[in-house]
Amino acid sequence: MKKALITGITGQDGSYLAELLLSKGYEVHGLIRRSSTFNTGRIEHIYHDPHNPTNEARLLLHYGDIGATGNLIELIYDIRPDEVYHLAAQSHVRVSFEMPEYTGDVTGLGTLRLLEALRNSGTPARFYQASSSEMFGAAKPPQSETTPFEPQSPYAAAKAYAYYVTRNYRQAYQLFATNGILFNHESPRRGETFVTRKITRALAAIKAGKQDTLYLGNLEARRDWGYAPDYVAAMWKMLQLDQPDDFAVGTGEAHSVREFLDESFGYLNLGWHDYVKIDPRYFRPTEVDFLQADISKARQVLGWEPRIFFRDLVRIMVDADLELLGLESPGEGKRIIEKHHGPWHRWESQVVSMGD
Repeated sequence: MKKALITGITGQDGSYLAELLLSKGYEVHGLIRRSSTFNTGRIEHIYHDPHNPTNEARLLLHYGDIGATGNLIELIYDIRPDEVYHLAAQSHVRVSFEMPEYTGDVTGLGTLRLLEALRNSGTPARFYQASSSEMFGAAKPPQSETTPFEPQSPYAAAKAYAYYVTRNYRQAYQLFATNGILFNHESPRRGETFVTRKITRALAAIKAGKQDTLYLGNLEARRDWGYAPDYVAAMWKMLQLDQPDDFAVGTGEAHSVREFLDESFGYLNLGWHDYVKIDPRYFRPTEVDFLQADISKARQVLGWEPRIFFRDLVRIMVDADLELLGLESPGEGKRIIEKHHGPWHRWESQVVSMGD
């Protein structure tokens, strides 16, 4: 039985990745931070109490923090994982302008600490670093693995550091270390402060009569939006290669925030202009205007293709947030999920309202 360690397991990507690895027969270990409130909502449906002898517990959680080097070394020694998926980060771009030092420490140096723990332990684990399309920043689209980075935020700069230190440890110490440069990927498990979930959650509240105004920032920003479960499959594929490499992962399409509003509100036959107001506080000091992936390499080397695209993604998210408020949904999102990923309840039953 293969063992995998996932940092950031309680986030959107971590929960989907844990499901995928468990379905493949892995023993999955997750790093979680101690909190006075429950923060495991996204993975409760796959967690079994190890004290219950009737359950085969293959998902094991460990308290720790990527800011604590000693703790990471102990975990690596104790678990001896075959694969490490490093997803933990301060992942909100706008927040990184308000907490730049913390973002640099967690998002940038956190990767270095984990790489050092692997190197010093001598564990021959394969390492996945969750890099971000935000690193491309002001670079002209489409962006690929060879596009120069032009980061436009402390978050993007920290991710660029993590990207390069991962490559350095691959070259200097022959670690199997790979970067997945993932473009925006969403789902009903997306944190509610991210713009896509903010929109679909507000739309459901408007439909329920609980909200009448949605405040947003830049509506012209264009992003390559895909579906998170598709993307975690690409992560796994990267660590199954004979040699480590870096890959851009996206859909190859780009749509604006304005288009997301058109698609989501139009799905429920509402006009977003009646509800949306612009708040300058949501603009970034330096904006990233246009991100669009060139996924030629992922197609050719990984044999990976996205299955869910923009229109279907919007419907999946709207349906889930409607159901979260007990409202009847048009149901297109359910049909899309069942066509590509299996039963709706398997993939989207754990819709939570916490951040990543």
